[in-house]
Amino acid sequence: MKIPQIIVKLCLFWSVFSMAQNNTIAIKADFNPSKNELKIQQEIVFFNNSDSILNHIFLHNWINSFRDRKTPLSKRLIKDFKKELYFAKPEELGFTTIKNLTVDFENNYFKEVHGQADIIDIRLNKPLKSGEKTTIRITYSQKIPSAKFTSYGKTDDGYHLRFWYMTPAVYKNGWKLMSNLNTDDLYEQPTDFTIEIKIPKPFLLESNLYEYVTKNENNIDYYLVAKNKTNVILSINKKKQLKTFKTDDIAIYTDVLNEKINETACLEILNRELVFIEKYLGKFPHKEIYIDKITQNKNPIYGLSQLPNFIRPFSDDFKWDITLFKAISIAYLESTMLVNLREDYWLIDGIQNYLIIEYIETYYPDMMLLGKLSNSWFLKTFNISKLKFNEKYPSIYQFVSRQFLDQALDTPVDSLSNFNRKIANKYKAGLAFKYLKNYVGDSILNNSIKELYQKNDPQLVSTADFQKIIIKNSPKNLDWFFQDFIKTNKKIDHTIDAVLVENDSLKVTIRNKRNITTPLLLYGLNDREIIFKKWITDIDDTKIINIPKEGINKVALNYENFYPELNTLDNWKRLEKKIFNKPIKFNLIKDIDDPYYNQLFYQPNVSYNFYNGLILGVKLHNKPFIKRNLEFTISPSYATKSSSLIGQFSILCNQYFEETSIYRIRYGLSGLTLDYAPNLSYKSFMPFVKIEFKRRELRDATSEVLSAKMVHIDKEIAPNTIKTDQDNYNVLSFNYSFVNPDIIKEYRYSLSAEIAKNFSKIGVDLRYRSLTTSDTQLDFRVFAGTFLSNKTTGNYFSFGLDRANDYLFQLNYLGRSEDSGFFSQQFIITDGGFKSVLPTRFANQFMLSFNSSFGLWKWVEFYNDVAFLKSKNSPVFFGYENGIRFNFIHQIMEVYFPLYSNNGWEVSQGNYHEKIRFTLTANFNSIFNFIRRGVL
Repeated sequence: MKIPQIIVKLCLFWSVFSMAQNNTIAIKADFNPSKNELKIQQEIVFFNNSDSILNHIFLHNWINSFRDRKTPLSKRLIKDFKKELYFAKPEELGFTTIKNLTVDFENNYFKEVHGQADIIDIRLNKPLKSGEKTTIRITYSQKIPSAKFTSYGKTDDGYHLRFWYMTPAVYKNGWKLMSNLNTDDLYEQPTDFTIEIKIPKPFLLESNLYEYVTKNENNIDYYLVAKNKTNVILSINKKKQLKTFKTDDIAIYTDVLNEKINETACLEILNRELVFIEKYLGKFPHKEIYIDKITQNKNPIYGLSQLPNFIRPFSDDFKWDITLFKAISIAYLESTMLVNLREDYWLIDGIQNYLIIEYIETYYPDMMLLGKLSNSWFLKTFNISKLKFNEKYPSIYQFVSRQFLDQALDTPVDSLSNFNRKIANKYKAGLAFKYLKNYVGDSILNNSIKELYQKNDPQLVSTADFQKIIIKNSPKNLDWFFQDFIKTNKKIDHTIDAVLVENDSLKVTIRNKRNITTPLLLYGLNDREIIFKKWITDIDDTKIINIPKEGINKVALNYENFYPELNTLDNWKRLEKKIFNKPIKFNLIKDIDDPYYNQLFYQPNVSYNFYNGLILGVKLHNKPFIKRNLEFTISPSYATKSSSLIGQFSILCNQYFEETSIYRIRYGLSGLTLDYAPNLSYKSFMPFVKIEFKRRELRDATSEVLSAKMVHIDKEIAPNTIKTDQDNYNVLSFNYSFVNPDIIKEYRYSLSAEIAKNFSKIGVDLRYRSLTTSDTQLDFRVFAGTFLSNKTTGNYFSFGLDRANDYLFQLNYLGRSEDSGFFSQQFIITDGGFKSVLPTRFANQFMLSFNSSFGLWKWVEFYNDVAFLKSKNSPVFFGYENGIRFNFIHQIMEVYFPLYSNNGWEVSQGNYHEKIRFTLTANFNSIFNFIRRGVL
């Protein structure tokens, strides 16, 4: 196409566009790949469509969020335990350099918003009245950041640009300012775009706008235009990435491909998806849909996209179908319903997940959650293998709500925990629409969604708009939905207290166990066949409902999981009188809840210590994947080395609090028997209570715990020896701890006190760990402990300099009584925290110890420790040491090589290999907590 024709078409487009009161953005840009740079001349025509007089205009400048480690994005990523941007090299950063900015051809004052480097505040020379417009012209350059931070920027093969241009903030009852937080939720007004960008060969540009292309010897000039558009995406690569699928009505451009599916099958799937979405929403306002893999990978189908290819539980057709359906439905919604995704995300997420639920029910009604794995010889005995694909929604909701980690649907995105933002709240939003569908009727809900979609083409939409429409269309009261269900994290939970048979009727007593009054579904069943179903409303406390008895042998609540409920295990009763309402069922390892049985789980239990050898046992417990308030474990075992029967048990009761600063109180009782030395065992019995305090917010990874326990120890003694107070004793222990596991600056402290028959003591443990600007570690620890009274003899209860006297048997020593050999070299940092064995090893009066280490290179560190020890009738001993620390995984896998101490140059002394110390944690909870950081 010739240039004059393009210009004419652009002018025609522009003349049509300018008739509306849309903002317009015109960009002329030169792309320089050698510098990873865009040079931009941009014109913004901003219309004041509000009723207010504006003295400022704010521009979002999200490229600048990659400028340094002080931006909101960098701080957000640190909270997510991602330090790449914090320690980025200069060439990996991204930033904007503004050379000139004018408003209506006059130079104008502008500045960055304090603390938000990615937002520009333009102070207008004269107020902008309602209905007026102003023209902002900006000349600036952009350094494109690496894509490793947020997936947008310079990739390994090219460039993927999203949120790259300056765009006015939305003014709606005030300015909606939002920094880039890697949540892909920039709030934009529908805008008319014309973009001219020069791309040097051999690069090619693909975008989600209409394109006109002219080529010359060294460059390709792209002319991009769009009306009523937001979220302009540019993909610049040396090879074409997108494939075009021309469906009946819409062309779909995507690089989300599966080569195993032929093009005919792809088109059939895409046409089916579009027809389905159009049925629920209406016509798509554009002729093209752009779906890129990078954006899609940031919002995948969880449980479908994360499995390795060799497992392949789902067919290629199903995976591609559901992946594209989600991406297309999001494109449909976000192109027309311009929602503030930081505040009102649940509306888009709810409709989109509702569409997926409906699509699965229509075309894959028998698809199982585990796919083909449901029929595997091992998994088919588990209840989880019997779940259908859509049943993951209530299960995930219960997973978080039973731990009281759920958040209200109207919680701003930047305040949601990562798990809730990515999965749990999306699923709950989908269940919210499923709840509405079944309560008000599918036609009322579907027509309301379609009305909302078609009425706002495209306009700014909020929850209030949807609320007005569905309340208008529904004869039922929905105040409970928009007040309690959406705006709080109050949890639905009902139970059946009693069922009485009276002639041909049943009197069902239903009790509301929580502080929210919502409609519920009552069922009459014949085994698992639904005979009767009715919505019941207005149960604040208890209510008796009469239903017909004919053909019913049990009654149930929420039998089809049409709404999210905290606990569905007590939702039904048999009419037949039995000792147990539900029989006992044994399951292997763990499973999801089965509401028809009282589940007990058994699993192999393998562990090791030096004295018992390999320990083989069976653990019997009642803990499914979803937490319960009352949990117990019994684990009888056989020790292969000591040829003895040993074991352990625990009983734990969890009490959760919603209105106080306390998150949970755990009451428990545990006991075990193991060997502590060759052929000598000990028994431990410990009642305890642990108070866990709430975090300031769920995104905060801190923990604060106050605990008390009474530890009873009874040790077997060697033949022909006399039992002493060190072989049978009770210790009352109190501990308070606070942990802030920040990835850059971590600090933690604990206060402890112990009271026993012959001694009492207190201690404090302070720790600070910091990463330097060169990404090496500084680690500091201070321990101070003193006896308040001590009538003991020997050092059994003393503070230990290089190895704690673990008389409470709480530390995971593999060979706790070893004085030599490999197991004596195990190191757990408690008490003095020394690695070298010095002449004075214990203190029965007080100890003050300082431990430090300094990063040299990556995980190689230099450690240096000093300590003061005081025992009765002895002078203060001053200990010191230093050495090299290989900190492979902090507090999980470490190795220490002593260099110099009170003993002299240890590297020059004999048997140096016996002086090396190691930390190796086999505790599953510690490893799991390290891996899951930034996820929950």
